[in-house]
Formats: sequence, structure tokens, C-alpha cells
Amino acid sequence: MAVQLNHTILNASDNRASARFLVELLGLPDPVEYGPFQVVQLSNEISLDVIRADGPITPQHYAFLVGEDEFDEIFGRIKDRGLTYWADPFHRQPGRINEWHGGRGVYFDDPDGHALEVMTRPYDIGA
Repeated sequence: MAVQLNHTILNASDNRASARFLVELLGLPDPVEYGPFQVVQLSNEISLDVIRADGPITPQHYAFLVGEDEFDEIFGRIKDRGLTYWADPFHRQPGRINEWHGGRGVYFDDPDGHALEVMTRPYDIGA
């Protein structure tokens, strides 16, 4: 079997609220409770297992590859909620999206400051 990422743990101050935020914005099925986790299942058999952290949250970056239609839907939900968004990971281009690698992308933060990215084309690394 090839090496594949199966899941990763996302720390949150409120794991239920963070999981709900993710599924609502990304248009995913409701999270499933599994022990202390709220499991957000992605369409490529990878899950984000959201757990409540008792201390400070160290922000991480999570990037989601989506189709053009899904991007439009997600970006619409970002704007409908009045979330701040950026075209870049350094938050230097507010209120804009990018058109890198022949696709579109946008960055926004979750309630705990995790940097979320939605993009329609993967990066051309090594190309």
C-alpha cells in the first residue's frame, strides 16, 4: 500500500463549533462524534478530527482543493457570513481572491485562527 494521509487532528477551543464552522462553509456532511473528536470527513477519505484543546491554540494551515462550482458556493458562504478573506497566505491582500496556477484561491481564518485555504488548482510545485 502506498503511504496516504488518513486523518489529522485540529485543535479547537470549542470542537463542536469549529467542526460545524467547517462543514457549513465547505458544504460537507455533518461531523460525527468519535470519542473526544468531532470528525469532519472530506471527500478524499481524509478526515479532520477536531478536538477541544485546554490551552492556547497554535494556528495551523489547512488547504482544500475544490472544483470551480464548489469554490463559488464556498466563497459565497464566506461573503454571506461577512468573514474577512485574503488573496494570499500573509493577509496582505484583503477582500480579494487569487488566480494562481490557472485557478482561483482564497484564504480565511476559522474561529481559532487556523488559516484555511480553498483553491481550484493545486500548486505547480516542481513543474
